[in-house]
Amino acid sequence: MEAVGKTLWCDWGKTIGSYGELTDCTRHVAEKLDCFWPNAEVDKFFLAVHQHYFRTCPVSGRALRDPSSSVLFPFIVIPILVTLLMTVLAVWRSKHTEGIV
Repeated sequence: MEAVGKTLWCDWGKTIGSYGELTDCTRHVAEKLDCFWPNAEVDKFFLAVHQHYFRTCPVSGRALRDPSSSVLFPFIVIPILVTLLMTVLAVWRSKHTEGIV
């Protein structure tokens, strides 16, 4: 990360190579020590790395946001309507098959 330069630490395109090497290194060390990877110690290490190198990076562009209403609305309404339709069909079918045996 030092070779990348502090001004580029928040540029994922520039840091992904170093980050990947660090990930591979922790995996290799864990294997040599006969430890699982990832584990609690590796997690602590990566948290420390993030706090040191990425603490000042802006959150914008990476933060999860709710989808727009035009996307969210069908995912809510369609299952409700299908549930109601299936209930109505089940009740209607049970009422119309009672006399037929």
